[in-house]
Amino acid sequence: MATYLVGDIHGCDKALHALLAEADFSPARDTLYSVGDLVARGPDSLAVLRYFYQLGESAKLVLGNHDLHLLAVANGIKPVKAKDKTQPIFDAPDADRLLNWQAQQPLIRDVPAPDGGFLLTHAGISPQWDKSTAVACAREVETILRSEDQVWLLENMYHDSPDQWDATLTGIARYRYIINSFTRMRFCSPDGRLDMQCKLPPDQALGSGLVPWFEVPNRQRLEQAVVFGHWAALNGTIQPKLYGLDTGCVWGGKLTLLRWEDKACFTVLAE
Repeated sequence: MATYLVGDIHGCDKALHALLAEADFSPARDTLYSVGDLVARGPDSLAVLRYFYQLGESAKLVLGNHDLHLLAVANGIKPVKAKDKTQPIFDAPDADRLLNWQAQQPLIRDVPAPDGGFLLTHAGISPQWDKSTAVACAREVETILRSEDQVWLLENMYHDSPDQWDATLTGIARYRYIINSFTRMRFCSPDGRLDMQCKLPPDQALGSGLVPWFEVPNRQRLEQAVVFGHWAALNGTIQPKLYGLDTGCVWGGKLTLLRWEDKACFTVLAE
C-alpha cells in the first residue's frame, strides 16, 4: 500500500499510464494524488479526466488554474481555445458528470501520511498564511464553487489583484486572492505580494526583486511538507518539506511521480 503523487499531467494520458506502470501503481492497494492541471494543452485531456474519475477513492486531486478555466469554458464564460485541445471533453456523452465531479474537488488537501504528512496544492500556499488560514480560505472558495454562485465566481476570478493578503478582504477581492494563491502563484516580492507576470526559473529572475513564494522572508511556518506543481520552469524541486513536481511534460519535458513513503521518484519523457 503506497501513496503516489504526480505532477501536472495536462492531458498527457500515455505518459501518465507509462509512469504508473513503471512505478507498479495499483488502484486496488495504492492511492494516487494529483497536484492539479489534469487538463489542457496535451493530446488527451478527456482520457485523463475519465481515468481519475474512474479511480474513485483511489485518486485524490486538487484544482489547478487550467482545471478552473475548463469549468469557466464549460459555463460559457470563456471560449474553447484550439491550443488547449479540450473540445473532446465538451463533446463527450459523460461531459456533465465529469465536469460536475471536477467542480467538487478542493484547492488544498491535508494528508496525514507518514513523516508528518503533507499539504497538497497546485501552486503553493501564500507566504502570509499559516495552515489553518490556508485551509479555511480554501473552504470558502470551494463552498462557492459547489453552489449556485459558481458561475459568478468563475466569471470574476480573472484578475491579478489584490496582490496582498488582508484578513479584512471581502467579496470577490478576497476570493481572487485565494484562487490566485492556490492556483497561479510563483513569485512574490520580499514583503509577500504576489507577482502574476514572471514565469522564469528563479536563477533567471535575479535582479528583479522577486523571490519564489517559498523563499519569502518571514514566510509563515508550516509544520507539514508542501507538495505542489504549476511551475514547470523549476523543473522539479525537492527541498526539506517542499516538493515541486511539475517537470513540464506537456512542454516537452517529463512527467514525475513521487512515492511518499520512501521518496522514490519515477519519471517518463513527454509523449
